[in-house]
Amino acid sequence: MKNYTITVNGNVYNVTVEEGTTAGAAPVVSAAKAAPAPKAAPAAPKAAAPAGAAGSVEVTASVPGKICKIEAAAGTAVKAGDAVLVLEAMKMEIPVVAPQDGTVATINVAVGDAVESGDVLATMN
Repeated sequence: MKNYTITVNGNVYNVTVEEGTTAGAAPVVSAAKAAPAPKAAPAAPKAAAPAGAAGSVEVTASVPGKICKIEAAAGTAVKAGDAVLVLEAMKMEIPVVAPQDGTVATINVAVGDAVESGDVLATMN
């Protein structure tokens, strides 16, 4: 009998396999579920804007990706549909646009930052 530890989809299994089976006989496999593998630590949260500086309207990421360009700095007046920054996802550049007319209050990311869907990238007033 040989013992193996196998990880499948993050679950660890201890498996015992019988050796020396004769031709035509199926090997005997017994699996006992072991403790689950440790999960990766969650990513550190993005630095928040200073208190009082954040705007009331949040500009969020629609898909996970990487920030490749910042189009509007804090204090810039933008109209609805204007690009605030550009997100690279699946080898495509996706403009993240202002949801309404206003002024960019904060930019919460930097070029090269990895973001998840729903992350707040900027705020507006």
